[in-house]
Amino acid sequence: MLKLVINGCNGKMGHVLVETAEKDPGVIVVAGVDKNIESYKNKFPVYSSINEFEGSADVLLDFSRPEAIKPLLEYAVNTKTPLIVATTGIKEEDLQHIREAAKHIPVFVSANMSLGVLVMVEISKLAASILGENFDIEIVDFHHNEKVDAPSGTALMLADAINTQLDGDKYYVYGRNAEHGKRKPGEIGIHALRGGTYPGEHRVIFAGQDEIVEIKHLALSRKIFAFGALKAAKFLASQKEGLYNMNHLIKQ
Repeated sequence: MLKLVINGCNGKMGHVLVETAEKDPGVIVVAGVDKNIESYKNKFPVYSSINEFEGSADVLLDFSRPEAIKPLLEYAVNTKTPLIVATTGIKEEDLQHIREAAKHIPVFVSANMSLGVLVMVEISKLAASILGENFDIEIVDFHHNEKVDAPSGTALMLADAINTQLDGDKYYVYGRNAEHGKRKPGEIGIHALRGGTYPGEHRVIFAGQDEIVEIKHLALSRKIFAFGALKAAKFLASQKEGLYNMNHLIKQ
């Protein structure tokens, strides 16, 4: 049975992951880490710091905040524990630490753990390769009113995938107002909507002359991210050191 430690276990997404793991006979959560230790009555011990955990685990899974990444990486490297980073809002400095850690342990990184979003990325890349030079590209993400980062990590992941497909020739415009003036050919527009309890929606719009192609993914609950995270954990536990992402799941 796969032993998991969940960082951010008492957050909204962390709690859904805990509930999903409890229904999976192949995994067991042996500990959690959260600054709000008593938010839920968990069946496992919860610590305020990963360094307080003295047991062992097969995978450390993070659904928290970017500021937690560095101490988690240090712990994971010191204990040789595979790490999944499912946190959004990661900066280049965080990625540098992740790449360094991946020289010593397996590290899995994704801004979105949904297999459906992975399909959306691949379809968007294909559409960009066919339409990108002749169609305007806009990306919209819509999330609940408590989401901190804007645009979402998934919106940026989509933009980066499309831009890479187009040889990096595009630049990003975040939101749009009078200061931007007329839309320029090299733009990828990225827009964030926030409200209510909406789990998450992403749209990639290719707007051409008299026709529009729209690619959309709608998350109906946070469970889809939990299912993807557990699938990634089962995959990562048997890997050697290196950097992994959602593409590795569909190639296994």
